[in-house]
Formats: sequence, structure tokens, C-alpha cells
Amino acid sequence: MINKFVISICADILKEVFIGKNPSDVHLSYFFKKNRNLGSHDRSNIAEIFYGVIRNKRYLEEIVQDENPKKMILVYLMVMLGKSVRELTPILNDFEVEWLQNKKSNKQIIKSWPVKLSLPDWLWEKLIKQFPEKDLIMLAQSLLVPAQLNLRINTLKDKSRDEVINELRKSFPEHEKLILPTIYSPIGISLPRGTAINKHTLFLDGNIEVQDEGSQILSFLLSPGRGQMVADFCAGAGGKSLAISSIMKNTGRVYAFDISERRLANLKQRLKRSGGSNIMMQRIANENDLKIKRLKGKFDRVIVDAPCTGLGTLRRNPDLKWRQNKRSLSELIVKQGAILNSASTLCKKGGYLVYATCSLLDDENEMIVEKFLSEHKDFATISAKDALEKQGIKLDCDNYLKLFPNIHKTDGFFGALLERID
Repeated sequence: MINKFVISICADILKEVFIGKNPSDVHLSYFFKKNRNLGSHDRSNIAEIFYGVIRNKRYLEEIVQDENPKKMILVYLMVMLGKSVRELTPILNDFEVEWLQNKKSNKQIIKSWPVKLSLPDWLWEKLIKQFPEKDLIMLAQSLLVPAQLNLRINTLKDKSRDEVINELRKSFPEHEKLILPTIYSPIGISLPRGTAINKHTLFLDGNIEVQDEGSQILSFLLSPGRGQMVADFCAGAGGKSLAISSIMKNTGRVYAFDISERRLANLKQRLKRSGGSNIMMQRIANENDLKIKRLKGKFDRVIVDAPCTGLGTLRRNPDLKWRQNKRSLSELIVKQGAILNSASTLCKKGGYLVYATCSLLDDENEMIVEKFLSEHKDFATISAKDALEKQGIKLDCDNYLKLFPNIHKTDGFFGALLERID
């Protein structure tokens, strides 16, 4: 039930987000840590309204004609969640009731698609060059819908996907019909968002990991084999390293490179839980670190999940569209090219290199790969469709893997599979 407290708290946190530089999830997590005694229903309502306003921020601002968090919340509740003024009256003062009634009586006609779909103009201008308007509208609409929770089963453990699904259905009977195998990944499970699995025995024992289905598919695109040497060049917290280790049945060696000690520490905890022993964590200063140069030409497989705008993950991270801009994109493009160049040196002849992002923009995807190929005649593309079919995954894609939430129900992902031919 939505109450005055929930609305007041949401307004306060949103105010901090609008004027601050930290990501929205940082502000919300900080609030919840300071208020551990808050009930689960209030927490859920606060999170839903908080992220709902951020997702639809531009549209709400246009209606409110202001960046007033509380007014934006009230319009969100009325317009987006379908609450009537009568339902909201008990939690509003007289002025707010009158203001809301006036907004309802004088509906604005908003014709601009970027405004209606809450996308910044610079991003719309980029995307409309890539997609027909009808397709872009459908894509943008899908980015406004919160994502489902995806899990990956750990094949190093002894439970099959069906067994895990059955256990989860017993644990969450209210979601029984919504706990399903993922469409494409043979080791994925889809659950309703917000399902509390972090204290579940399956999670604590390492039988499952949280990982978007698209990210799982990228690990299969790499086609890692038993006993091989694999480099995860931008490992982060290690989701793909763990998936690759699982596919390789804990054989060979996976080098997880990252510049962040904190992220690698998270991977260490996840690795312990998984039961894997073939991942070697390597902190590097940058893509030109001496550790990279010493391992030149040693790897059978290299995956580069490059730092990017993250615009394919707006269902999960809606504030990214307000935090990124043309300048940050330009800076990332330079970084992506440099990282791909460096990572490619690790590949041995006949080795595979995957370049991937969770971006929707050609600037960060095809253009990076095509520039790389024009400068590196010793690499050639391999059909993503063919490579995935060999892994038992059927996807309608061509040379490049492209995943979209409105089509594949995954986050937006791009993947290019390259082979070193000389």
C-alpha cells in the first residue's frame, strides 16, 4: 500500500539523484542500509516508484513542467500506474489534490517520441539512424519495462536445470508458473523480478548465479573448449569468467583481468561458492599492463566485454540514459578501440576473440569491430549464427550477435566473433 511516508522518502531520494553525480542505485542502497528496519512492502513500493520515475523522467517533467520530485511521483502514480485522484486523496494535502485534478482535466498532447519514451534527444538521434521509426518505438518501449530476473545454473554442480526449476517452484509457489527455462540459453532460468534468491540454499551452495540470458549467450559465442587457455579481458565481477569455467568443466585456465581490486574481490567470493578452481584473477593497471605483454599469443580464446554506455541495460539501470552523453560516448569509443587492440595480442593463431558490449549503438559495436578489422588483416569474422548453432543455440543473427529486449527478452547485447588467421 502506498502511503505518505513512501512518497516522501521517494521524493527525498529522487531530489538527491537529480542534483548528485552518483548512480541512482547507490542513493537507494545507501538509504536502505541506513533504514534496515523498514518493512519489505515499504521497501518494494519505494523501489518501484523510485525507478519508475527515473525511467519515465523526461515524460513526467514535460507533464509537470518542472523537476519537482514529489509532483513527478504523483503524476507517475496517476498516469503510469493508473491511480485515480480519489485513491490518492487520503495521502495528499488539499493543494496537491487540486493540482492533480487540474493535471487530469487538462491533459497535454505530447507528440515528440523522445519525450513520450523518455529518451534524451542525442540518443534518439543516434538510434533513429539505425532503426526504422516503428522498430525504434517498440525497442524504446521495451526499455521502459523492468527486466525479469535471470539465473544461470552452475553445471559444475550436480543439479540439472529442471531440478533447479522444480526446487525454485517449491520455494516460491506464488511464482510457480513464472519460473521458466530461458528461451535461448540452455543453462538459464527466468523468474519474476524481485524474487529473493540471495539467501536461498541453491544460491548459497553455488548451484545458481544471477546472470542475464544475453550475457550467458556471449559465453557460448566464445566457444571455449576443455583444457584451453581463456582470457576474460574486462572481467568485472566475473559473471562471464564463471560461466566460461562452467562450460569448460573446470579444466584449462581462465584468466580474469580487471583494473578494479574490488570487483575481483567479488569474483573471489563467487568463485569459492561455485566450486570452480580454474580461474586466475589478475589485476591490471590498464590495457597496456606488462602482464598483458608477457602473455602475448598464449590464449586459445579471448573475450572483451568492453566498458560501454550500457544503454542495452536500461531496463535494469534506467538512469544511464541521463548519465551518458555525446562526450562520454566519444571517450568510450577511444577506450574500446584501445582495449580491443590490446586484447587481440593475447590470441594465438587459430584462436578466437569475442568483442562484446551491452550497448545498442553502432558507434560502440560494428564501427569498433570494422575499424579493428581494417587495421588487423590477421583477424577475420566468424558467423555468430553458425558458432551458436554448434553450441546448440538457434538465433536469427548473421555475422554479428545482436540481442534486443523487445525481440529476445534479454538486455541489449552485441557480440562479434573473430578468428586470428595469421
